[in-house]
Amino acid sequence: MLPEGFPDSVTSDYLEYSLWRGVQGIASQVSGVLATQALLYAVGLGKGAIPTAAAVNWVLKDGFGYLSKIFLSKYGRHFDVHPKGWRLFADLLENAAYGMEMLTPAFPLHFVVIGAAAGAGRSAAALIQAATRSCFYAGFAAQRNFAEVIAKGEAQGMVSKSIGMMLGITLANHIRSSTSLALGCFSIVTLIHMFSNLKSYKSIQLRTLNPYRASLVFSEYLFSGEVPSIKEVNNEEPLFPAVPLLNTRLGCDEPKLGLLSAEAKESAANIDQRLQLGSKLSDVATCEADVLELLSLFNKENYILSEHRGKYCVMLKESASPVDMLKAVFHVNYLHWLERNAGITARSASNDCRPGGRLQMSLEYVEREFKHVKYDGELAGWLTDGLIARPLTTRICECHVT
Repeated sequence: MLPEGFPDSVTSDYLEYSLWRGVQGIASQVSGVLATQALLYAVGLGKGAIPTAAAVNWVLKDGFGYLSKIFLSKYGRHFDVHPKGWRLFADLLENAAYGMEMLTPAFPLHFVVIGAAAGAGRSAAALIQAATRSCFYAGFAAQRNFAEVIAKGEAQGMVSKSIGMMLGITLANHIRSSTSLALGCFSIVTLIHMFSNLKSYKSIQLRTLNPYRASLVFSEYLFSGEVPSIKEVNNEEPLFPAVPLLNTRLGCDEPKLGLLSAEAKESAANIDQRLQLGSKLSDVATCEADVLELLSLFNKENYILSEHRGKYCVMLKESASPVDMLKAVFHVNYLHWLERNAGITARSASNDCRPGGRLQMSLEYVEREFKHVKYDGELAGWLTDGLIARPLTTRICECHVT
């Protein structure tokens, strides 16, 4: 129900606002039930229990949708990390829900079950759409005019919905009760809808850095000394990095700009599979010597890095910020560069931490070079104030480090 890291992750007025918003939501829902019953009376369902029962069934149908929103909200941070992929998933979910609702005339006895499933899908889609829309609008607000961009976006949406409503009413008058004709028209409209979505997401150029985009930027910087453009990185990023079968890239039909090398793309894909943010120190260090060497080497950093069973394990201290996580990802990219180009592979953590060791040598480079890549990234238009990620919740307590 509350954001990760509450209360430190939000401002002091958040809780009071949320409580009062909960009260108004309850009052609004009561009004909605009463209004639904009144509308059913008005359309001629009769008196007595019939409109009440219909209103109850309708509200129960929507109630399952509210539950889906509650359970899905726990994945809110994922929406920040991969907003385009989640938004496309929401669009697919919404269309599937519409399709289920259109099948209800063929199964009238199962109206509540089908309606509840469709309502859950539509509510989940609405939550994801609202969350990802905020990410997109924040990127559009070049002059920090967030409220105006959101207001204009909502106005544009209302115009589109109004036109769509009129077209829908006209089409419904011609289709009437023909389920087959309705499904045929729905299929055509769905294709138009999804094609438009893909084109719109393709146009979005996210300037924030998640682990994949950061690895593309850092890998290219290590290979060529240049920071790739926002457009090229966005075109290369897959929609669903965790699902290889769905790794369709939005810019696959774009002409290649030439800067982002094949080596950088391959490295970013490999790092994305091997990176683990928020690892446990006890799972990575195999003995006391490893623990002491890691704590000593990374004493001045807010993260600890080591390789374990092929994974780049980043252990975060309690004071770790998004900038520290971004620095850790740059460190991971340099370790991968050493492995790929210099043949320097991981040994034991204690050996890698000693002078001349892999971790010690790479940390010196990162401390010297991170501010430069960060500055060059800012010049290229990237927002380098931190990493957008959802690490595991494990943190190293500062008192144990000292």
